[in-house]
Amino acid sequence: MLDRSIKFENLKEMMKNSEEKFGEEVAFYRDGKGLEDSKKVTYKEFCYEINSLGTALIEMGLKGKRIAVIGENRYEWELSYLAVVTGTGTIVPLDKALPENEIESLIIRSEVEAIIYSEKYDECMAKIQKQGNTKLKYFISMDLEKNDFNKYSLKEITKKGKELLDGGNKEFLEAKINNEEMSIMLFTSGTTNQSKAVMLSHKNICTNVKDIRNVFELDETDRLLSFLPLHHTFECTVGFLYPLSIGGSIIFSKGVRHIADELKNFKITAMICVPVVFEKMYDKLMKTIEDKGKMPTVKKGIKLSNCLLKVGIDIRKKLFKEIHDNLGGCLRVMVAGGAALSPEKEKGFWDLGFNVLQGYGLTETSPVIAAELTKQKRLGSIGKAFPSVDVKIFEPNEDGIGELIAKAPSVMLGYYNNEEATKEAIDEQGWFHTGDLAKIDKDGYIFITGRKKYVIVLQNGKNIFPEELEALINKIEGVKESFVYGRPDGSGDYKICAKIVYDKDIVKEIYNVENVEDIKETIWQEVKKMNKEMPAYKYVRDIIVTDKELIKTTTQKIKRHEEMKTVI
Repeated sequence: MLDRSIKFENLKEMMKNSEEKFGEEVAFYRDGKGLEDSKKVTYKEFCYEINSLGTALIEMGLKGKRIAVIGENRYEWELSYLAVVTGTGTIVPLDKALPENEIESLIIRSEVEAIIYSEKYDECMAKIQKQGNTKLKYFISMDLEKNDFNKYSLKEITKKGKELLDGGNKEFLEAKINNEEMSIMLFTSGTTNQSKAVMLSHKNICTNVKDIRNVFELDETDRLLSFLPLHHTFECTVGFLYPLSIGGSIIFSKGVRHIADELKNFKITAMICVPVVFEKMYDKLMKTIEDKGKMPTVKKGIKLSNCLLKVGIDIRKKLFKEIHDNLGGCLRVMVAGGAALSPEKEKGFWDLGFNVLQGYGLTETSPVIAAELTKQKRLGSIGKAFPSVDVKIFEPNEDGIGELIAKAPSVMLGYYNNEEATKEAIDEQGWFHTGDLAKIDKDGYIFITGRKKYVIVLQNGKNIFPEELEALINKIEGVKESFVYGRPDGSGDYKICAKIVYDKDIVKEIYNVENVEDIKETIWQEVKKMNKEMPAYKYVRDIIVTDKELIKTTTQKIKRHEEMKTVI
C-alpha cells in the first residue's frame, strides 16, 4: 500500500525517497519483449546512474547551464532529464516531431549549451554543429559507445561520472535545489516564432506529482506503459515522474502497433494516453466481439452487471474476463488527457469493467488541473479540481459558461522572455486563464464546453492554432488573406483546411495563370511547400480558393463563425 505521508519538495528529494523505500524494486523493464527477457533496472541502480551522469555533467562545466534532450521514449531520456534537473542545471525537452529548422531555432531561443539526443538526430545535429549558429558546446549521443572527436557518448560520460562518484566527488550529490526558480523549460505548440517557452520550477512539478499521488489509486505494484512522447508535459509528469514517486515500473512502448502485445507480455496495469488511442482500442474490442457473434451476450451481461452495481455488487471483470484478457488481463487504470474522450466510449469501457479516467490540464499548469477518480465520475466531465488547485468560471454567461481559470502552486513561473504574454495568461490576482470555456456544476464537476479561442484540438491531443497557419499562408505571393479551419473527417477527428483569398492581378503576373482551377493548383503547390517546414500534424490537407474578401467585423477581424458557415 502506498505511503502517502512521504514528503518531498523537489525532484531530488523525490528520487532519494524512492531509492530508500523501493531500492531493490524494478524501476524499468528495458529492451525486451516481455517481463522475463527484459533487462531490469532497480531504483538503486537508476539513482546511481542519475548521480553518476549528473556528476560528470558538472565536471564538464555544465553546472547551472541549460541542457536539451530529444529522442523517442527510452531509459536514456529519463536518465538525462533527472540527471540535469536534480543538481546540474535546467532541462529543455524538445519535441521529437519537429523539423530540423524548428529544432535549431528552439536550441537558439533556449540558449542551451549541451544537447542529449538519440541516433535518429545524428544528421540533424551534424548540420547544426557545422552551421555554428547556436551556443552548443556538447553534442551527447544516447547511442554512441565511445566519445568521438566532435561528439560525446552518454554511456562514456556516465561511466566517467561513476569513477568520479566512487572517488569521492560529491558536488552533484550535495547540490542544492532552488525549488522556486526555473528548472524546466518547455515549448508550447506553435512555430518557432510564435511558440512560447514555459518556465516551470521543482515546486510547480512536485505540487502536481503530489496531487496525483493523493488522488490516483496506483502503488509500487503497478506497471505503466509509456507511450505518449516524453516531451509532452502530460506524459512527463503523469507517466514518468509520478510512477517513479510511487515505486512503480515503467515499460517503454515500441509504438501503437505493439500496444496489444505489450499490454499482455508486460502485464501492464496502467496506461496514460490521448483519447484517440483508447477509442481505437475500444473499437477493436467491439469488432472482435461482433466478429465472434458474442455482441448479444455482452449486451445482456452489461445490463445485468449495471443492475448489480446499483446495489454495490461488481462482477464486471469476472463476467467479461475474455475481453479483459484481450488487453493483457491486468489493465485496471487508463488515464486519458490532451483532448476530450468520447462519452460513449468512456461509458463503454466502464460497462466492461475498465477504469477510464479523464484528466485535464495545460503545459502551463505542470500540467494537471483536474481529473476524474474511480469514485468521482460524471459522464462528460473532466472531474474535479486537484487538491492544491482552485478553479472558477471567469465572467460566466446566463448558462454558467465562461472561461475556466485556475490558481495553484503548479501554475508556471511565466513565459521566458515574454512578459506581455505572461501578463495575458496570469492576471494580477494570480489566476491563470486557460482559454477554455467551461461550466462547474453544484458538486464541483467541471465540464469543458468549447475553446475560448479557435484552437483546433486533434484527437491525438495536438493543438492547431489557425492564426499561426494563416500567417504562413498569407506570406505566399498572390495571397491576400486566409481562413484556417478544422473540417470533421467522419472519424471524430479534423482535417486542417484553408480558405484562401487570392489577388487576380498578382497571381496572373507571377504565375501566369488565370482560370480558377489553375490558380487553385498553383497555390496548392505553394501550400505543400509550406507544409514541409512543419510537423505533419499541422499540414493543411485541403484548400478552397476565392477572390471574394472574407467576412469581417468593423475592426477587420475575421468573423470565424460566419466563415465556418461558408465552408462546412
